[in-house]
Amino acid sequence: MTTEDAPAVDPAPEREQHEGRTFFGHPRGLATLFSLEVWERFSFLGMQAILVLYFTASVADDGLAMEPGNAASIAAGYGTMVYLVSVGGGWIADRVLGSYRSVLWGGILIAAGHYTMAIPAEFSTWVGLVLISLGTGLLKPNVSTLVGKLYSTDDERRDAGFALYYMGINVGAFFGPLVTGWLGAEVGWHWGFSAAAIGMTAGLIQYVAGRRRIPGYGRGAEAPLPPDAARRTRWILGGSAAAVVVVLVVLGLLGRLSIAGVVDALTVIAMVAPIVYFTVMFRSPRVTGEERGRLRPFLVLWVASVAFNFVLFQAYSVLILLAEDHVDRTIFGWDVPSSWFSSYLGAAEVLVAPLVAALWTWLGPRQPHASKKVAFGALLGGLSYLILVPAVSGQSGDWRIAVWWMLVSLLLLGLGDVLLQTTGLSATTKLAPAAFSSQSMAVWFLSIALANGIQAQTVRFYGEVPESVYFAVNGAVPVVVAVVVLALSPWMKRTMHPVH
Repeated sequence: MTTEDAPAVDPAPEREQHEGRTFFGHPRGLATLFSLEVWERFSFLGMQAILVLYFTASVADDGLAMEPGNAASIAAGYGTMVYLVSVGGGWIADRVLGSYRSVLWGGILIAAGHYTMAIPAEFSTWVGLVLISLGTGLLKPNVSTLVGKLYSTDDERRDAGFALYYMGINVGAFFGPLVTGWLGAEVGWHWGFSAAAIGMTAGLIQYVAGRRRIPGYGRGAEAPLPPDAARRTRWILGGSAAAVVVVLVVLGLLGRLSIAGVVDALTVIAMVAPIVYFTVMFRSPRVTGEERGRLRPFLVLWVASVAFNFVLFQAYSVLILLAEDHVDRTIFGWDVPSSWFSSYLGAAEVLVAPLVAALWTWLGPRQPHASKKVAFGALLGGLSYLILVPAVSGQSGDWRIAVWWMLVSLLLLGLGDVLLQTTGLSATTKLAPAAFSSQSMAVWFLSIALANGIQAQTVRFYGEVPESVYFAVNGAVPVVVAVVVLALSPWMKRTMHPVH
């Protein structure tokens, strides 16, 4: 059987017959992947919620005493690196390890990174961030691919399944910042990083325990390299990763490592990588004409994801800084930690995700086309920033806005995230060429890498220009893109078969 003939996502019906529908009417494997994402997001977003605060905290408070704009830029650069590495993670799954083992080794690297960040030394922070980036690049695209493999391409429960899976992501997104935020603010930043490490360890344990429910467990890559090439590739990848870590550590110890330079380089790579990858997929002889036709509307969805994630990931940097400095966080006499607004975003998504899943299930074939779901998600993302403009306009001195402005903004952002990301993840698994099944998911995550790369440059203006201008310009970007996608929706509906 050739690579083009190999089924990328269709073994689910046979598996479901064997296991039955035991997780809210979905295959049991969804429960295992759901739980893994709870803990992975607990650790990842828990750490990210306090990262920019750790960067900006004074040396006396065990922080790194960075300027807010630079701290937000470095946090965005870290996000860029995380999602850039996902391209390699998709290729490793397709050609070397297979999806199951890629996710396993990714989780191990993530846990090691968090444990490294728990060491109270500045150089361990940078080493830990590199390890987490490498691990997330292995785990993130492949666990989403595994969710897609639970369903056949014409299964109408598919979008609902991704909505439930995304709810798991946001359960972790809710609890992670609550725990790490309190520990970071009240006990110490490195205690917060330790909690993230323990969370990822818990996720690994339950993933291994439920391994027999995972598609592809016990099997290798779908398009494996020849044995000799595979062995060489493992040594090359492992050696390259180790070499990168060593070089970064040495440069850091010698004082020759410019963090701003690394962030700029990551932004350039984030711009070049998707151009290269889309070119490879469009020109690959392993991609059929029909599959190539579906890549064109996928590119439109991809651009919408860039625009939306450009504002979404600022919730973990700029919006936290806004909450820290300019939001009245006193509720019933208690000053709520600014990092907890990240938890509110996760809670909002947990609440709306099952409602969205139920709505799509109830509507069945009458639900809006995927292109419109993505457009509505991008539109809500833009509105979440535009709604802050009147609140921050004309302010001067030591000013504060009511907490309700932030809560409404984050609610809109959370709803937009559920609409766009669940639809985008589901569409990617259906539009992906068979020869690039895991790598196509990595390309979807490249949209997040590019969004973070652009953000790494623009967030430097936060605090340098009026807040009203900053939020107006940022909010306008996804709104304009959403209007374009809606205008293209009739064409996309014709060309995205079998996506509805």
